[in-house]
Amino acid sequence: MTATDYDTVGDAQESGAVATLRADESVEGVFACTRKERQISRSGAPYLTVELRDRSGSIVGRAFRDADRLASRFERGDVVRVRGRVERFRDELQIGVQEIERAGDADPARFLPAAYRDVDELDGFLEHLAREVYDAPLRQLLDAVLGDAALRGELRRAPCSVPAAPGRAGAGHHAYLGGLLEHTVAVATLAIEVCAVHAKLDRDLLLAAALVHDLGRAREFRYGAEITLSREGAMVGHIELSLREIAAHAPATLAGERRLALEHCVLLHHGSDAAAGRRFQSAEALALHRINALDAGVKGALERGLPSG
Repeated sequence: MTATDYDTVGDAQESGAVATLRADESVEGVFACTRKERQISRSGAPYLTVELRDRSGSIVGRAFRDADRLASRFERGDVVRVRGRVERFRDELQIGVQEIERAGDADPARFLPAAYRDVDELDGFLEHLAREVYDAPLRQLLDAVLGDAALRGELRRAPCSVPAAPGRAGAGHHAYLGGLLEHTVAVATLAIEVCAVHAKLDRDLLLAAALVHDLGRAREFRYGAEITLSREGAMVGHIELSLREIAAHAPATLAGERRLALEHCVLLHHGSDAAAGRRFQSAEALALHRINALDAGVKGALERGLPSG
């Protein structure tokens, strides 16, 4: 998937984005269905409640007529075609759903949150940063990673975490398509700056580790109407998956202490608890941990605000 595959919504929704909907107007469009509930009114009649989302936001839809018939036409997680009217209910907008069904010809990825930054530009930065590594075995590893077309495509697409449900806490950082690439470029850029301040750091090791520390994110997610964890992501996690990707792409010359030093940095980039002795064994591993936390924390503050207390 290229940047243009998910940077625009195109004709996915005929009557405008969720953010532009106004009360008392008709709506006919295509949305991701991220919630589906059969409920009972005070009169005892069933009605259907759905949450409809595109990249601009989400809105609740309710069908009070033919609820069971409409519910049989789609499932939560589908991309659906909806016809109805925008109404105001308790000072919030909702869609009074008249018709809803699965939209089999729509690409779910077009409704997922995506990076604001240009993915092609970020990809170019990634290549530039890889060329800044001069240690031959580490450079060969990076060349192999960037030369893997399938992996490269997933690196461009993947987020760093699963988006939180609307109104709920718990979202990680860079929780959108292209987020992994954005985070990787930021961490690697910070690594270069830290090495300029602390000249004793092994620049090639830290920069290479920054570029591969989250490789496993490329296999951690699956994409539908929502971003969810893949089976591998849920059962193994991105750190182990990153180590597997390194093993699959490492040249024979990357061995011994040099290989261990790189793997140690990747293994501990979320903290020393992952180590057998719960201690960092290199300044580079400690630096990567701090840099990773810095970018994730600042990004989280910019996206969701500073934590209270």
